[in-house]
Amino acid sequence: MAGFGPVVTRFAPSPTGRLHVGHAFSARFARERGVRCLLRIEDIDLVRCRPEFAAALEADLAWLGLAFDGHVRRQSEHLVEYAAALGLLEGMGLLYPCFCTRADIVAAGHAPHGPEGSVYPGTCRALPGAERAARLAAGLPYARRLDMAEAVRRVGRLTRHEAGDGRIACDPAAFGDLVLARKDVPASYHLCATHDDALQGVTLVTRSDDLRAASDVHRLLQALLGWAEPGYAHHPLLLDASGRRLAKRDAAPTIAALRAAGLGVDEVWLRVERAPRSR
Repeated sequence: MAGFGPVVTRFAPSPTGRLHVGHAFSARFARERGVRCLLRIEDIDLVRCRPEFAAALEADLAWLGLAFDGHVRRQSEHLVEYAAALGLLEGMGLLYPCFCTRADIVAAGHAPHGPEGSVYPGTCRALPGAERAARLAAGLPYARRLDMAEAVRRVGRLTRHEAGDGRIACDPAAFGDLVLARKDVPASYHLCATHDDALQGVTLVTRSDDLRAASDVHRLLQALLGWAEPGYAHHPLLLDASGRRLAKRDAAPTIAALRAAGLGVDEVWLRVERAPRSR
């Protein structure tokens, strides 16, 4: 983990919709903890992310009075870098092509439940080499999965530093063989976020509590690829009146809508502060 020195944090939203009050809370949480706080646009999902949402979120952040340091990194402009990181893992023999569809995985039977849902049963990991080569030669679509058991075996026991908890044990194996790239998303959130945190010199990763378990995978990638280890600080989720987390899919109140309703900056922040929180 990075030693003493100025704390560098980042706020890294995905532009799949308008900024809502939960995002505002997360952005301020990061800004308050970093001597330097970077803004990163995680728009690697070329289907769901839209440039107009990216421009709108920057405008909303500025209206809220949140300023960030340095240039804004946009992940969609750095696909070659993520491909290079995937190439390193492939060169280590840690990636394999997976031809399974979602329907195939469901048909394979009940799999153990992990932090991101059902754990992949490893069907394509066990494919004979000749069968794998034939499918690749036929041009069948595939995802690239991490051979988790082998990756964990190589790095051994891992820990990470969580604000308020100190050093805690990591369990990346709970995720199973994660997809690190597929046709519609050329590199996964896990790979891109970890790559960029290392590249940008982030020393404290701040994000919402629903991504706490993902930090174990990110520590694994750091260990495999020789990237610096940051500390982590996860904050509670903001909830709606029914106790559900605020989310785009549930029409969480956006900053734009609150502005249109006549609320000023101070009133919006007051709403953020009064929102119920998880934990």
